[in-house]
Amino acid sequence: MQVSKMAAGLSGSEIIRIGNQVSEQVRQGANICNLTIGDFDPKIFPIPAGLNDGITRAYQAGHTNYPPAAGLGELRQQVSAFLKTRQGLEYSPDNLLIAGGSRPLIYATYRALVDPGDRVIFPLPSWNNNHYCHLVGATPVAVPTRAENNFMPTAADLAPHVAGATLLALCSPLNPTGTVFTRAGLEEICDLVIAENKRRGPDEKPLYVLYDQIYWLLTFGATQHYDPVSLRPAMRDYVIYIDGISKCFAATGVRVGYGFGPAAIINQMKSILGHMGAWAPKAEQVATAHFIPETAAVDEYLSSMKSRLQHSLEVLFAGLQALKTEGYPVDAVAPAGAIYLTIKIDMLGRTTPDGTVLASTAELTSYLISEAKLALVPFSAFGSPGSAPWFRASVGAETVESIQAALPRLRAALDKLR
Repeated sequence: MQVSKMAAGLSGSEIIRIGNQVSEQVRQGANICNLTIGDFDPKIFPIPAGLNDGITRAYQAGHTNYPPAAGLGELRQQVSAFLKTRQGLEYSPDNLLIAGGSRPLIYATYRALVDPGDRVIFPLPSWNNNHYCHLVGATPVAVPTRAENNFMPTAADLAPHVAGATLLALCSPLNPTGTVFTRAGLEEICDLVIAENKRRGPDEKPLYVLYDQIYWLLTFGATQHYDPVSLRPAMRDYVIYIDGISKCFAATGVRVGYGFGPAAIINQMKSILGHMGAWAPKAEQVATAHFIPETAAVDEYLSSMKSRLQHSLEVLFAGLQALKTEGYPVDAVAPAGAIYLTIKIDMLGRTTPDGTVLASTAELTSYLISEAKLALVPFSAFGSPGSAPWFRASVGAETVESIQAALPRLRAALDKLR
């Protein structure tokens, strides 16, 4: 059967492939500590009670028809106020677009700004930018990052690639690493974009920035979140923000995302999403509009959630540091934000008990699932080379007890490698 070249060229998700392997092990009776999916177990991290009750009430009130294509006016007003109060960003409701989670907004950003053949810059590792480039026919410019910079791109990394590029896709806190931009690091990138746009002629398309901050309310300790327009107001004409409630309220299935930026671009994104019908359900929009102004309830939920996520991440981090101290070739980057821990397991070239030489992190991943009953996602799933010894661990769907129990199994599995 013939399909489009775009469809024929789509590559499958490595995370889903790993998930299928985990599911098969579970089907056979294994108890796996599954740190693969960037999601939450509702039994461990339920959505806020006020949001839950509000969704039920909204359905009971009959909010089951189409929402406005740009999102409910009340929700856009409340998000506008939320952004001003919490982040100091002033965007009117007309500069906001509500959608069924952040993914349609990312896709609409690509569609609104990028023509086939246009160059899109993004760091390695990062989530899904390679696939979005494929969907719109863009030329991907994947820029490797370094462990010493916590895998966050620097202006020096990006500078050789900005000439002629259309879009720079950034994310902080970053999926998959859970690391964040420093103030100075993001300021330097903003200055790079501003200088590039000043250099371009009036007939040239600007260099735009897609800034995914979906995890920005989940930072830990003294870590601060920074964004381009707050640091450099001159960036306002070039930045499209991606945000929503999916991560901060453990509401991945509620599907309420919002994007904001220059009105001319947001209006084109509204048209694109209108044709797609990628709206957030109306009842969920009504409930979100009623919940986010409840400052005390929001603060209480975020405080509890962040404390519990940080505890899970620090337990995993401490366990890996203990293994490192014992001489195992493992390491981890201290948790800063999101639900992810960056883990290093440098065991390629070792031989398994059945005589298999581990040649890639995909093979090491399969070995750890089988032997340690521990499932991680290698950075190769996010565009990095298969030889890079780095992995993402996502703690939203496992208990602290499950994570603690997996650490001795990891040690035992590593001991079996020669």
